Amino acid sequence: MSDAVESHEIIAEDADQGTRLDRFLAERLEALSRTRCKALIEDSRLRADGAVLTDPSAKVQAGSTYVLEIPAPEQAEPVAEDIPLDILFEDEHLVIVNKAAGMTVHPAAGNWTGTLVHALLHHCRGSLSGIGGVERPGIVHRLDKDTSGVMVAAKTDAAHQGLQKLFAKHDIERVYLAFVRGSAQPRAGRIETRLVRSSSDRKKFAVARDNDSDAGKHAITNYATLKTFGQEPRAAIGTPMASLMECRLETGRTHQIRVHLAHIACPLLGDPLYGRGGRSSALSRTDDDRLLKDFRRQALHAAVLGFVHPVTGEAVRVETPLPEDMKKLQAFLESL
Repeated sequence: MSDAVESHEIIAEDADQGTRLDRFLAERLEALSRTRCKALIEDSRLRADGAVLTDPSAKVQAGSTYVLEIPAPEQAEPVAEDIPLDILFEDEHLVIVNKAAGMTVHPAAGNWTGTLVHALLHHCRGSLSGIGGVERPGIVHRLDKDTSGVMVAAKTDAAHQGLQKLFAKHDIERVYLAFVRGSAQPRAGRIETRLVRSSSDRKKFAVARDNDSDAGKHAITNYATLKTFGQEPRAAIGTPMASLMECRLETGRTHQIRVHLAHIACPLLGDPLYGRGGRSSALSRTDDDRLLKDFRRQALHAAVLGFVHPVTGEAVRVETPLPEDMKKLQAFLESL
């Protein structure tokens, strides 16, 4: 096991007695899924008090010391792919694109081809900053796979380093448009929390219960309601079924807008992770149009990106309209 690059030592407590090994490891090591832990155990990567264990279903023994070794990942250098891109701005230092919903930003499990990185490698003819590593050349920030909109990528190391500083200082204008269930109260405001990984679903993040603690990452979203749609049945007059909201980010955490809007009971329409609940349950019972039911992604679009060019010093600001699927969604909502 000389190729292991990470080694995790865990001492089982009384409460862990009798728990399956793969479940025990996944609960203690939040970066690993239970499936991944099972595979590592079967690959003889787990030892207990010096003895190698290979059965993921074996039971934990309280007081035992478990050592899990994680082998180095096999990095595959992305190959350029001729994938059309919607270029909004480009010079010798950076390129700004309008990313389509459904496109993953960089290679990862389940998406080793067809990503934005593959498309950029072809478009830029290999001229991308190498700071992001083999799998993420030029990538300074990211959007979720099913979020559409504006993204910037660095073509040179100088641009990459400059953009990283701008993002770190939150000195970038980032505006998102979101269709949500219900309406926010108040109609405009600031959401400031700490975000942690959900204890019930590893794919999700959640607002930390104690925002004064050091748990999780500080996250700030400023929002404003631009328009409301419909009337919620059996509710007070003026209670909308849905809203169009503008979100301006001060920080850029994973799933930040999705978590924050769900936190104020206005989850994004179509969001498969955070979309349940909210004050507009009647919206899901609308039968006069299947568009809403068939909208299979979070209704979130990165509409504006503005910053001072890290190399030339010029002001750069790009804006892109709603994509067609969200335009159709808005037309449907306006008909309610």
